[in-house]
Amino acid sequence: MGMALVKTHQYGKAINYYKEAIKSGSSNQLRYDMAELQMRLKQYDKSEKTINQALEVEAINHSNLTSMLTQAKLLNLLAKVHERAGHFDQALSTLSKAKDVQVKVLKRAQVELPDSVAEQKQLAGSMCSKMAEHAANQREFDQAIRLYKEALQYDPEHAPTLLALAKLYMQINDLDQCQYTCMTLLRSDKENDSATVMMADLSYRRNEYDTAMFHFQQLLDRRPAYFPALARLVEVMRRTGTLDETNPYLDRAEQATLKPYMDSGFNFCKGLYEWYVGNPNAALKYFNKARKDQEWGQRAIYNMIEICLNPDNDTIGGETFESVDSEVNQSGARDTLDMAIRTADKLLKELSPKPGDQQVSHQILSNFLLLATKQKANAERALQDFMNIASQESYKNHVGAILGMATAYMILKQTPRARNQLKRVAKSIWNFEDAEYLERCWLLLADIYVQTGKYDMATDLLKRVLQHNRSCMKAYEYMGFIMEKEQSYRDAAYNYEQAWKFSGNTNPMIGYKLAFNYMKAKRYVDAIDVCHTVLNKHPEYPRIRKDILDKSRASIRV
Repeated sequence: MGMALVKTHQYGKAINYYKEAIKSGSSNQLRYDMAELQMRLKQYDKSEKTINQALEVEAINHSNLTSMLTQAKLLNLLAKVHERAGHFDQALSTLSKAKDVQVKVLKRAQVELPDSVAEQKQLAGSMCSKMAEHAANQREFDQAIRLYKEALQYDPEHAPTLLALAKLYMQINDLDQCQYTCMTLLRSDKENDSATVMMADLSYRRNEYDTAMFHFQQLLDRRPAYFPALARLVEVMRRTGTLDETNPYLDRAEQATLKPYMDSGFNFCKGLYEWYVGNPNAALKYFNKARKDQEWGQRAIYNMIEICLNPDNDTIGGETFESVDSEVNQSGARDTLDMAIRTADKLLKELSPKPGDQQVSHQILSNFLLLATKQKANAERALQDFMNIASQESYKNHVGAILGMATAYMILKQTPRARNQLKRVAKSIWNFEDAEYLERCWLLLADIYVQTGKYDMATDLLKRVLQHNRSCMKAYEYMGFIMEKEQSYRDAAYNYEQAWKFSGNTNPMIGYKLAFNYMKAKRYVDAIDVCHTVLNKHPEYPRIRKDILDKSRASIRV
């Protein structure tokens, strides 16, 4: 009766039915059902109370096998209640108790209830996996690995557990164990898409780009609308500088999706593509369509915040282009920035980070929001919080915190301190998890070296950036600047060409620099073409006409 009321969404009546039935002395199964419904209704205190009452009843016959089965089930539910209420330490300790009971159940079930052994093993495995997930969130990786392996003892071919273990090995950069775990999964499930994506990721991390592309393309040929693989392919093509080859895959995905304009996975992939080709407004539109989705929403929101805080992919805290770029779009720029920061703040509040790594990522992003204002008081606040993060043993080498401290020091005009922070990661081994923050650290340090005329040291860092991201517009822009300072205008033009290409031919500052170096290299027709492109998109940018267009036309006539 209670279940029927729940199915018809008569939750109040269902709760009243359960209460009356429990009063008449019915079994603990009804208490379990009522506690589960209370949890779904976010009545966590009431749910916990109901479960504890049920556990008190079971304590009378605690050594009875039937009672032990119920205790394990109730404790497992109580752990879920604690987790949803945000009490993660209690959730973990309750899960530990549930697992201890379940291990005893398994030993006895093999003799007393042999038909239920498979089901009991499955429950024990799920408890171990959940505990491993909590441990991984707290960066207790060895404990998480041990618990995942324990889960696999109960069900050696359980695909979600094998996948979670493989992801964990990848996170700690144990690529051989990750590959072994993926191969184990693929032996029992040859077409497991998640494992195939991970094998492609492995190839990518080992700088085996062709193999990675092959895995992704093979999977997308079979399933054009498998968006986890498509999102990864867009990322790989960005890093290999081949984003112009992405459109056929996006087109096939669109054709294979029933309502692509409503599909969060498709919109996320489109947003990623538009962001990477230099169309931040289009990217925001697509990410916004995915932001309420359970699978894609959190990642979409993070990306929207990053775009709001830095739509043009500038080097925040950098000074090399500050004087030149500040001449453009000054009117209304502050208002636009303030609105973007307010939007980012609103989006930050929509995120629901779990304690551990997610909470730290959220904290770091909150501080970058403060830095985006470029105000001294906010920079000091952010710096203090970054230092608090870095003071924790688990996060003392967190690349995001190091970038944050360095950026704050640059805003506060304390360049030597910024440089000292950035030197800590100058020779760090590139890894996928830290890729974005590492790139920004290397670019900011290169900016500092350019400012002090240390062009060789800056060039080495920029080459490292381009080794891992061949679409990095900013790295090409710095390289062009260095070549221009050395009066090597042809080489400068080549680098500005790449920067222009990877900014989607839309950034007027880069267009100006490219046209100027074409003119200096006596490529007058090319200079004129770029001037026209810039003026068509940015008619409020007249200095390009006077400085370059008129001079290039005059040079052709001569």
